Amino acid sequence: MAKILRTTKTGLRRSSSRTNRESEVPKGHFAVYVGEGEKKRFVLPISYLKDSSFQDLLSQSEEEFGFDHPMGGLTIPCPEATFLDIISSLS
Repeated sequence: MAKILRTTKTGLRRSSSRTNRESEVPKGHFAVYVGEGEKKRFVLPISYLKDSSFQDLLSQSEEEFGFDHPMGGLTIPCPEATFLDIISSLS
């Protein structure tokens, strides 16, 4: 199965493939899973980690999942549209 990375207008990458995801994360970035129900994967620059809005998302994630994330990676428990609104303000 081919890996497809699409770059959105915010500069985020969203993967439509579920294979070899770890190799898709470039240096200086990290992956998160976002959404309710079916989750979408986004690759973000690590500079987002220091932003207070993103730290609020991380706190929500910690409250809901602790260190046991269902997708095997960092899961953000909010609607995709909300996540994109927050992330677009960081760019």
